[in-house]
Amino acid sequence: MSGARFLFVTILNIVITVVEFAGGALAGSLSLVSDGFHNLGDSASVVLSYYAHRISSRPQTKHETFGYKRAQIISAFVNSAFLMIISAVLIVEAASRLFHPEHTNGELMFLVAIVGTIANLVSAVILNHGAKHNLNIKATYLHLLSDTLSSVGIIIGGILIQLYGWFIVDPIVTIGVALYIMAETWPIIKKTIVILMQGAPDIDSEAIQHDLMQLPEVTGVHHVHIWLIDENSIIFSAHINMRDMTISEAEKTYHPIYELLHKKYHIDHVTLQAEVNRGKQENFYNYSNGHYHDV
Repeated sequence: MSGARFLFVTILNIVITVVEFAGGALAGSLSLVSDGFHNLGDSASVVLSYYAHRISSRPQTKHETFGYKRAQIISAFVNSAFLMIISAVLIVEAASRLFHPEHTNGELMFLVAIVGTIANLVSAVILNHGAKHNLNIKATYLHLLSDTLSSVGIIIGGILIQLYGWFIVDPIVTIGVALYIMAETWPIIKKTIVILMQGAPDIDSEAIQHDLMQLPEVTGVHHVHIWLIDENSIIFSAHINMRDMTISEAEKTYHPIYELLHKKYHIDHVTLQAEVNRGKQENFYNYSNGHYHDV
């Protein structure tokens, strides 16, 4: 994703934010103001997303031995958490207006929302491609997509207020959009937490164990750790029991293990420790604080 695209989306969202804050204040529309806050969050989200995207491409160093790939995961978590907080605040404010609807200028709501819809849709389309395989860009894309839907809801609300005077539509639209945003954001938060906590990916560990045990020189597999650096990079480490042999012979056994794990399970980085009998009777995952134990 180029810096020019990020810059264009940022400027566009800043403009939308100013327009919606002004329009919301003049029209007395909470849904427009809430959309303005979302767009303000979008601007911060795009800047943070771009900065994290640049950092993540830096090479590894002696201090950051896995590189900076998790910068994008942290960015995705921060962006998503911000969305959840803003949505919760808006739901509380909108709920109070359900019982005391305020007069709203439906025509102005409609006009401002039209501008917001077009601008947000353009921004979302620009980031759509990068969102497919990148949690960081996906979190930012969801910001923009949610604002597009929010603007569509405000358009409908503006029409209903203008035609029928249903002022209660404004807080209802606000609550509906906020709930949708929370529902779309929660899976990203869960996935980023799993990655930051070095959780295992969705992978069949029993199948891995079975496949490794089929290799002729392998007699046992234990002390296994599988975790994610980012949403696309899987790390695998294990102790492999083999017959007593020279290091040069063991290296010949390592190669088919690397090939199996990379081609079949898409594991990027593999670290193996060869052993003969140590830990041979232990379970697949069974190591903590340097001492073997049953699980």
